[in-house]
Amino acid sequence: MNTNKKMLSVVCLAAGIILLMAALALDITGSEMSGRGAMLILGAVCFFLGLYLLPTLKHHRNIINFIFVFPLLFTFAVTVIIPLCLGVFYSFTDWNGIQMTSFVGFSNYASMFKDPSFIWSILITVLFVVLNMILVNVVAFLLALLCTTNIRGIGFFRAAYFLPNLIGGIVLGYIWQFVFNNVLIQFTNNISLLSRTKTAMAAIIVVYIWQYAGYIMLIYVTGLTQVPKDVLEASQIDGAGRIATLFRIKIPMIASTITICTFLTLTSAFKQFDVNMALTNGSGSVTNFLGSYLSNGTQMLALNIYNTAISKNNYALGQAKAIVFFIMLAAVSILQVSISNKREVEM
Repeated sequence: MNTNKKMLSVVCLAAGIILLMAALALDITGSEMSGRGAMLILGAVCFFLGLYLLPTLKHHRNIINFIFVFPLLFTFAVTVIIPLCLGVFYSFTDWNGIQMTSFVGFSNYASMFKDPSFIWSILITVLFVVLNMILVNVVAFLLALLCTTNIRGIGFFRAAYFLPNLIGGIVLGYIWQFVFNNVLIQFTNNISLLSRTKTAMAAIIVVYIWQYAGYIMLIYVTGLTQVPKDVLEASQIDGAGRIATLFRIKIPMIASTITICTFLTLTSAFKQFDVNMALTNGSGSVTNFLGSYLSNGTQMLALNIYNTAISKNNYALGQAKAIVFFIMLAAVSILQVSISNKREVEM
């Protein structure tokens, strides 16, 4: 029985390797022969089936575990790791989205920091992140306190506050653009909030809070409902009021929830793109910034990268900006999580 199983595993392994090599060879040589995808998939299935059936392998259980984890690892590598490595490579070239002709070294990185519009995008993105990280969490926490009380229809309020998060950013931007340009204009002396850079940024912040606070609220609701009731009852017996209970018991006991929410709001605000594009498309005048006139006063970093690569057809420079954006986001996220974890221990 073991001999037959071993022979079957060897046949599956050999067939899998042959099919995989043949599919890769056809792809590399540019052959027009159809069925390369089917050969690749069938080869992978035969190869892993052979590993699974191999009875004498010492680390058989590890191979089986790897087979089950492989689809996720492969997907993550194809969609994240490989594109990231290629992006770093292309940022040092003159890549035009299709091909590259030469390496340009750090010239893309040097030129981006000489561009006032890019520096302005970084500044307003950082300001946007700081304001939203504070405001979204405050609004979401207050809504969570409301939604954990014993008022009637609490399920309706939770669903109503969460509903804006289900609307796509592009659709949401156009809806609020109509509101600002046609509804609220009657209360602002017939001047749209989107016509000025400062008020337009304030409008983007309002829309972002309206969209994202409901989602963060649900996380705070989960944290607040997990606070032990006996602790709350003991605080009431000791004479602690609502404010004292909130700041001395509830907030310290949901410190991990606060860490998660601040991390989510930070990363989401940094990557803000769709609402920014649909609401203002980055328009707005800045008369004098680093000695230059800017017409992209509300263009945040993600939209600036998109316009550089797509609108201006400068993919290499856009990729270099994306790498800098990734480094900034990673550094700020790691710093924020480390600070929050230290505060958790203190609380």
